[in-house]
Amino acid sequence: MHTRGIKVWSLRLLFGLLVLLVLAALAVWLYLRASLARLDGEVKAPGLSAPVTVARDAHGVPLISGQRRADVAYATGFVHAQERFFQMDLLRRVGAGELSELFGARALPRDRANRLHRFRARVAASLKLLNPADRLLLDRYVAGVNAGLDSLSANPFEYALIGVKPRPWTVDDSLLVVCAMYFDLQGTVEPRELTRGWIRDHSDAAQLAFLLPEASKWDAPLDAAGVAFEAAPIPPAPPAWWGKPRKDDAPRLASADFIDSVGSNNWAVAGSRSKDGAAIVSDDMHLGLSLPNTWYRLAIQYPDASGAPRRIVGVTLPGAPPVIIAGSNGRVAWGYTNSYADLLDLVMLGQDAQRPGEVRTPAGWEKPVAVVETILVKGAPAEQMTVSESSLGPLRETGGKPYAIHWLAHAPASLNLNPIRLETVDTLDEALAVAATIGIPSQNFVGGDDKGNIGWTISGALPRRSQPGSGATFPLALDGGQASFDGALAPSDYPRVVNPSGGQLSTANARQLNGAGAQILGDGGFDIGARNRQIRDALAALGAATDVAGVYGVALDDRALFVAPWRERAIKVLDAQALKGRPQRAQFLDLLNKRWSGRASVESSGYRLARHFMWALGDVLFGGVNGELAQLHPKSTMALATSRWPEVVARLLDEQPAAWLPPGHATWQSVQLAAIDRVIAELAADGLPLDKATWGERNTAAISHPIAAAVPVLARWLSAPPDMLPGDANMPRVSGKNFGQSQRLTVSPGKEEQGVFNMPGGQSGHPLSPYFMDGHAEWVAGTPTPLLPGAARHTLTFK
Repeated sequence: MHTRGIKVWSLRLLFGLLVLLVLAALAVWLYLRASLARLDGEVKAPGLSAPVTVARDAHGVPLISGQRRADVAYATGFVHAQERFFQMDLLRRVGAGELSELFGARALPRDRANRLHRFRARVAASLKLLNPADRLLLDRYVAGVNAGLDSLSANPFEYALIGVKPRPWTVDDSLLVVCAMYFDLQGTVEPRELTRGWIRDHSDAAQLAFLLPEASKWDAPLDAAGVAFEAAPIPPAPPAWWGKPRKDDAPRLASADFIDSVGSNNWAVAGSRSKDGAAIVSDDMHLGLSLPNTWYRLAIQYPDASGAPRRIVGVTLPGAPPVIIAGSNGRVAWGYTNSYADLLDLVMLGQDAQRPGEVRTPAGWEKPVAVVETILVKGAPAEQMTVSESSLGPLRETGGKPYAIHWLAHAPASLNLNPIRLETVDTLDEALAVAATIGIPSQNFVGGDDKGNIGWTISGALPRRSQPGSGATFPLALDGGQASFDGALAPSDYPRVVNPSGGQLSTANARQLNGAGAQILGDGGFDIGARNRQIRDALAALGAATDVAGVYGVALDDRALFVAPWRERAIKVLDAQALKGRPQRAQFLDLLNKRWSGRASVESSGYRLARHFMWALGDVLFGGVNGELAQLHPKSTMALATSRWPEVVARLLDEQPAAWLPPGHATWQSVQLAAIDRVIAELAADGLPLDKATWGERNTAAISHPIAAAVPVLARWLSAPPDMLPGDANMPRVSGKNFGQSQRLTVSPGKEEQGVFNMPGGQSGHPLSPYFMDGHAEWVAGTPTPLLPGAARHTLTFK
């Protein structure tokens, strides 16, 4: 009886615990559901001039319709907040350097780096430049954001997990979101200049000219077939640092990381080459991939100045001013790629022990203004950080030397709402004129209109240089250095290319121009150019009478044209003598021959081995200097100093100068075999047999919500499937584990019904929403889906 009683009570206890667990799970589920966006019904919205409707289709893509643009902005803010508020919060905090308030001391390094630029203080000056209509639009967006946040039945789920409450939105915050994009798109310019400065200081002039070439055979500018340049001769001897092993070097491979992640493609085909006479514009912006996706897609509809209805479709950036970033307005379509223009100078400043607290600038001696910034830290005391502001910008000390960071992003005019003007332009010429006035991180703007015209210019501030070609890619003058620019260039002086004879335009972060306009832009870290050349040639191969499907297909081109020569080099070096007694090398050769598809395809072992061979050569030659450079900045590497480093290595392998052989090698074949052996060793260290080392195994998606890392138990529900992804850098289909095409958009203006779109994540940032991962499978497969929202499934009305 006693034993039976124990069993009964044990069962009751287990049952009770099970009930408690079920109730706890139900409570969590109900709480999470309470923070889902509202999709149907009516919402009272003070300040509207007329009702606004948000009609969502089966994929959660809304068409927002109203009678006044400011009313549409209010509804956009409401929708953004309900679907994406935590994402918005992170972006404003990145721009301001305020992440520690959410995540504690672990976020302090990033906050300190970003707070140096004091963007929260600077956006106040930008707000003063807005005209009344733009300020009203921004105010109404902010009102909609706060209304959307307040209308949730519970705070967004992320705040419950990190134990804080969301802070209301302000107009400053929307501009800070754009500041976050300045960091994202131009954040490598400063470490690049530091890196190049170190190489300059540790090399002679001839060595520097060879190691840091100004152009590449791959360049395909808009105004020429290529770039005319004479390659510098290989000097008689290398620098003292050349070829040394990294001091902390165990076998390691730079290609283990997607470090060459420059991003974005766009192109346009003129009406002279399209089936229906309208231009076709395509755009895929490359960014870090996470959940939710960077962009929120929508269509908006409202009467233009003449009273005629105007529909604009494309992508918005949640939290930023409520404008269509890339899309089509029925008359003109447009898209962006990062320009990599030279927009920042590091100016080395003079010091004198007799003048403590002062620095020497081009204008003479001055005493920087000390500004104390307070960084709030979750779970710890606030940190005080003193920023020294000079007339050229904030000061940073690196290697014991003070620098002024002279960056166009610090200017008040670097932020504005001029992108909204693109929503109602009627011609390409009007669009190009607007593009040059837009306050965003400097971008390649490619557009086309319904009459078939296509054109390129720059959106975002460009520097007004003291003299043509004075752009600096190294830190400027040690004592009293002169900045290479003073303020921004007048929009009327921006370079343009309109209706080129070939009927096509493309940009992909490489050198845009070969002529005088190149001196205006400078080189802020151009891509090597292989990707843009492949796009250009693929577009030309479409011929005449092409259509949206053909133009879209270029975005999926994963042909390995850039890596193919490296495969050929590896095959050549693996001769009979190299294979003797080396079965793994023999297997390496066999895979290069038999498992090579000519593409960065998921099943290809040959592609992975050839690509890794190229990067391993970089490790053999640059490993030591990369270790030295890492002391300057975490991002500093030879690859950051120049994207053209593979061309430098290729010239050495072709010309085989004995003086440049790294220590421990008697021949250049030995160098190449060492690189192959390094690839084999690294794969073996990972427990991966060579025949299992496919590109798909290496290039497996790791796309997740930021909270997934902080709460691993939820990672499964907050992550995309581990898809094997075709594509890589240096080809149109840019694809890494969590970097790549953040959207694909192809459209003819006026024929938006034919337009197509992909995005790696869905509309919602909430894992219980049916729109959390909607469209991801199509993005992976490269299956185009309609650009325009479909039939309404849910309608929310604001009154």
